[in-house]
Amino acid sequence: MIAPAPDNGRAHVVRLLLVEDNPGDALLVREMLRGALDEPFELVHVRSLGEAQRELAGGGATCVLLDLSLPDADGVDAVTRTQAAAPDVPIVVLTGRDDERLALSAVQEGAQDYLIKSRVDELLIGRSIRYAIERKRAEVQLSHQALHDPLTGLPNRTLFLDRLELALARSQRRPSAVAVLFLDVDRFKVVNDSLGHGAGDRLLVDVARRLQNVLRPGDTVARFGGDEFTILCDDIDGERDAVQIAERVAETVGAPFMLDNNEAFLTASVGIALTDGKDQRADSLIRDADSAMYRAKERGKSRYELFDSVMRARAVERLEIENALHRALERGEFHLRYQPAVDLDTGAVVGVEALARWQHPVRGLLEPEAFIAAAEETGLIIGLGAWVLEEACRQWHAWEAAGAVVPRMSVNLSARQLAQPDLAEVVARVLADTRTDPGSLSLEITESTVVADEGSAIAALYALKDQGVAIGLDDFGTGYASLSLLKRIPVDVLKVDRSFVAGLGVDPKDAPIVTAVVGLADALRLTVIAEGVETSEQVYALRAMGCRYAQGFYFWPPLPAELVAPLLAGRLKVGDPIA
Repeated sequence: MIAPAPDNGRAHVVRLLLVEDNPGDALLVREMLRGALDEPFELVHVRSLGEAQRELAGGGATCVLLDLSLPDADGVDAVTRTQAAAPDVPIVVLTGRDDERLALSAVQEGAQDYLIKSRVDELLIGRSIRYAIERKRAEVQLSHQALHDPLTGLPNRTLFLDRLELALARSQRRPSAVAVLFLDVDRFKVVNDSLGHGAGDRLLVDVARRLQNVLRPGDTVARFGGDEFTILCDDIDGERDAVQIAERVAETVGAPFMLDNNEAFLTASVGIALTDGKDQRADSLIRDADSAMYRAKERGKSRYELFDSVMRARAVERLEIENALHRALERGEFHLRYQPAVDLDTGAVVGVEALARWQHPVRGLLEPEAFIAAAEETGLIIGLGAWVLEEACRQWHAWEAAGAVVPRMSVNLSARQLAQPDLAEVVARVLADTRTDPGSLSLEITESTVVADEGSAIAALYALKDQGVAIGLDDFGTGYASLSLLKRIPVDVLKVDRSFVAGLGVDPKDAPIVTAVVGLADALRLTVIAEGVETSEQVYALRAMGCRYAQGFYFWPPLPAELVAPLLAGRLKVGDPIA
């Protein structure tokens, strides 16, 4: 049976649109339908494709019966134009033309069936209409599922990109602008982790509903994944309109949410990217809005940022860095520098930290700040980190084989590396291959590295600790929950962040902080190293506070391996000129 459409409370009615210019054929079809359909039906007869398009524009049609010889359309063109007028309405071709090639083309253009008038009867036309409606309904449902987020019902990334491309094409023919807003829900992870994933899902559905309610009828809001949403604002006057929309979005997300009798308060970080009158690609505009959103987060969250020329230059530079990174490792463009840590009482080298440098073919020597973030984001940090670890361990063994008394080698671990399920196995294999004593290796992490996925990170650190590797906590005091973190991770070394050391003798608050960290480390029997030491005044202050070890340009900058060897042999002392 045909599943009919509702008709405002009356009996269900199948609404058929017959497009046929021959009155006699139209009458025959009407008579056949009386015996073919058990459901009530309405038949609207038009004699041209133009009339059909006007009828379809009004909506309500359940199925189209389409002749292919019309005054204003002939052959497969009739199918193409009918499909364009109402993509979700099934088409059954009913024609006198017995042509297999034409039939195939019609089906390829969207027709559900191809019937020849001289061979059709009540049973065949009824079955064809029924199957066409069911097939089209399944097709529409599958298409909807493929283009919409299953949780919120919003358009997904694919549909958003398609609509954005259409909007950009239209914008080339008019003076108005197109804006993309990229929205990230601040603190969603906190709510999700504390109230559970079910509550988190309900929260996202509520956010989606609120966003739809504050946008203009022609705007599109999509869920990009997780707690990220994108908004397409078409045909706006410019920056002021986009900012007003961003402010409405921030206001609606900022209103309290009720979840199981609990009030949840959220904010949104919003990035805005606008067309500039030039030929722009959809993916570029989304990327620009995403970059602006991250700028909003960096500047304190709960705000919006407009993508500008400075950000564009940075984005271009970032893209160039990312592209070059893909080849840099295999081309041997990376090398290591080693910065010693010294005993403040004796001046002896007590450790060396391996630091990556990139000899970029165009930009010259780049320090980690220029490429680590890009390597982390692209996942290239996994290969780069493995290379740094192996190269540092090989160098440690080379110094030892040359007869030097080699102190502990420190290597930095990124969040991506710490999340590797086989990290402990990778480290064990490198230690074995390079014949490096596990006790001579210290793997340094930051607080933010652990907080990213604390449970997995702590498990990985204990697995490393079980091998005899030391764990160092870098940039101590600048992260999220330093003191509580010390209780949960197997740390051996604390490195006082350079921001506190730089303020010694300048900011009166820094000295008590450093003193407290040194005292805490002593009480917990941890080694403490002060980073970023650059002046003799800082050295004197650190000694007075009981800090025994330090690292910084006052002693040595990061050095190539061949210059570290004389230090380890005792032939160079602090203050000696470097060859």
